[in-house]
Amino acid sequence: MGQFKAGKSSFLNSLLGQDVLPVGAIPVTTAITRLQYGNNERALVRHFDGRITEVPLIGIVKFTSEAENPGNSKNVAIVDIELPSLQKYPGMRLVDTPGLGSVYKYHQSASENWLPAVGTALLAVSADRPLSEHDLELIRELTSHTPNIILLLTKADILSPVQQQEVVSFFQQTLQRELHRTLPVYLYSTKSNTKEYKQRVEEDIFKTICANRDSEFLRILHYKVRSLSQNCLSYLRIALHSSMQADLNRDNLHAQIINEKVKESLMRDELGIISREHQRQTRPLIETYLEQFKVPLTKKVTAKLQNEITSWTGNLWKLSRYYETWVSENLSEEMRVISKTEHVHFLGTLKKAHASFSRSLEAFCKFLGDNIENVLGVKLADVDWKIDVIEPERPDISFAKSFDIHLDLIWFLIPMFLFRQIFERHFIKAIPKEVKINLSRLAYQWKKSVNNSIEAMHAQAINYIHDELSTIEALLSRTQGQTDDIKQLIVQVERLSDNLTKSRI
Repeated sequence: MGQFKAGKSSFLNSLLGQDVLPVGAIPVTTAITRLQYGNNERALVRHFDGRITEVPLIGIVKFTSEAENPGNSKNVAIVDIELPSLQKYPGMRLVDTPGLGSVYKYHQSASENWLPAVGTALLAVSADRPLSEHDLELIRELTSHTPNIILLLTKADILSPVQQQEVVSFFQQTLQRELHRTLPVYLYSTKSNTKEYKQRVEEDIFKTICANRDSEFLRILHYKVRSLSQNCLSYLRIALHSSMQADLNRDNLHAQIINEKVKESLMRDELGIISREHQRQTRPLIETYLEQFKVPLTKKVTAKLQNEITSWTGNLWKLSRYYETWVSENLSEEMRVISKTEHVHFLGTLKKAHASFSRSLEAFCKFLGDNIENVLGVKLADVDWKIDVIEPERPDISFAKSFDIHLDLIWFLIPMFLFRQIFERHFIKAIPKEVKINLSRLAYQWKKSVNNSIEAMHAQAINYIHDELSTIEALLSRTQGQTDDIKQLIVQVERLSDNLTKSRI
């Protein structure tokens, strides 16, 4: 790797002992080119669309040079070259990258995109412009991808031995000052002392790598993953801080808007008290109102029974059935009339409960709206809400048995000509009790209907408050961070990094 015109392709051609890669006076290399051992010389051009084209070695210039493939217009992803001469470097692949810093933007992006794949980085620096700020930036970037970075001082022939030592010393001082590290430096020239330079590079770098290929591979792989995990942890900690800040801001907003006055549990308790208190009062209110009908209704029904009972014939069993049917029909009709004409007076607690629920919801909406306006500066839209009053259904009517015991079952033992008047008086005396029982039953059934309606209003009020607060909670939670998820990710990445470190030890 290195800046444009640093002599990268020339170095590789010299190392190979043949002119495989195109070189020129202007930036040439436009595509990533990889070289490795193969039984026969051949070149495979791999395109971004997945196509693979095999071309003669001499023909790669059409795909790898800027002149023949400007801006990589032929969409070349990688060119793979296989050479028998690389047999001495088993398991190793040389990669030539486009130069950095040229006017061709594609060259820059192609080389930068290759950085994560770098194994050992051989950074070419030309002797005529030693170690620029761009070279230092590239070293910083490479540090996160590989532990193996080597500086190659190309065009060393333009420097005298003394100047060469001065440049190498300058390299080390600059690296120590700027990056707090040192790197190995090798000289190279394709014009003088090439054999000596080449032998040193081969012995110290390539043969060392090949001799320890598997361990080097694993060492670099572990380094990449550890570096990646550290970068991830850095970003995750930033994300964690942002998320915790978002949570804090959200909690502060939440505390100011959803305060005690509009807290759902408090509102549930308040509405529950309203519901229970009014339900408790329902039956006494209805029974008190119905008390006025007891005496006149008793007189009316008694007189009617006295007028009709003398026309009934038969034994005691038939007389009892007549009575029960008569009571059922007459009291049912009387109860239905009272229920139909007087039921509006049974709904007092229903109406009072409706008014109480409505006042509570109005207060809730006002407090919530004021909080939102004070904290966020926006006015809560008016909500078209209402508590529906559910009118109870008409109750059914019941009646009591004519005798507490089954006396009518022994009718054949009872001479009616002797006891008829006694039984008539028994039936007539039972009317007050029948009236009382049915009025009480009417009150009970209306109580159930009214209280069911109060409970339905209670549920509507609870649902309204829950839905309103859920909406506000959802809006506030949009600023919520992902603190717990990020903490879990940090733990996972740290564990992975620790395991990698232990496995290397």
